[in-house]
Amino acid sequence: MELRQLQYFIEVATREHVTEASHVLHVAQSAISRQIANLESELGVQLFIREGRNVKLTVVGKIFLEHAKMAINEIDKAKQKIEEFLDPEHGTIRVGFASSLAANPLPTVISAFRARYPDIGFQLKQGSYKHLIEWVINGEIDIAFLGPVPTHVKEVKSQIFFAENIMALLPTKHPLAEQPSIRLSQLQNDTFVLFPPDFILREIVVNACAQVGYKPKVSFEGEDIDAIKGLVAAGLGVTLLPEVTLTDNMPRGTVKLPISEPNVTRTVGIISPNNRELPPSEKLFYDFLKEFFQVLNKFSY
Repeated sequence: MELRQLQYFIEVATREHVTEASHVLHVAQSAISRQIANLESELGVQLFIREGRNVKLTVVGKIFLEHAKMAINEIDKAKQKIEEFLDPEHGTIRVGFASSLAANPLPTVISAFRARYPDIGFQLKQGSYKHLIEWVINGEIDIAFLGPVPTHVKEVKSQIFFAENIMALLPTKHPLAEQPSIRLSQLQNDTFVLFPPDFILREIVVNACAQVGYKPKVSFEGEDIDAIKGLVAAGLGVTLLPEVTLTDNMPRGTVKLPISEPNVTRTVGIISPNNRELPPSEKLFYDFLKEFFQVLNKFSY
């Protein structure tokens, strides 16, 4: 079954006249009749009843017309999607992001990009660190915004935009709350509120504590940053979080402190696939991100 057979069939069925259909399609009448005959032969049914120069659909023909129109509509939609895909300024960008970047800087970046390219759409997908890497590799998304940026995963290309400090978040009634900064060793006897095992932010905390000779005692676990902040605010423990997560959303009852020793940081940036080219819209976004953070970093110094 060929696409042109469906097109010829729909046109003849709509006009109930082969000659009129041939004029609209700019195809010889004999060619249309031959293709419809081939279609009927392949289906093993009669689609039309011939009445002189006119034709009428059989019962089966009416059923087939309904589904043929649906098939053509889906093909037209697919063509439109491909056209959008190939037009950098009218495509859809598939971006994954880590929860720690959801409030800042991701919304700011997307807002700035949309101001320049208002016709480009976004499909956003939040996921864990490991899932984001997997999704980029298997093609579920094309770009992932995460931190720290993996540098030893051969299937992805990494682009680091900035490095940020990991801060201590303490209840305001904590004995160290009024200090200008703390050493991580000073929290050795505290209980921690952390992400569950296998979360990259928990790994960062555990590794940092190991540098000063202890394993953190975990009192509560949470998969949501706001939940972790809330538990700290309630006085149920201390935690370490990326500075960007504490910029605009500090819960009452908490204080953030820089860590003077050791130096605990993470990189932030994006990854993209190493085994395939980015679609045009994604390439536009990728280049915009590099430009955006280059300008931002200049003003940071």
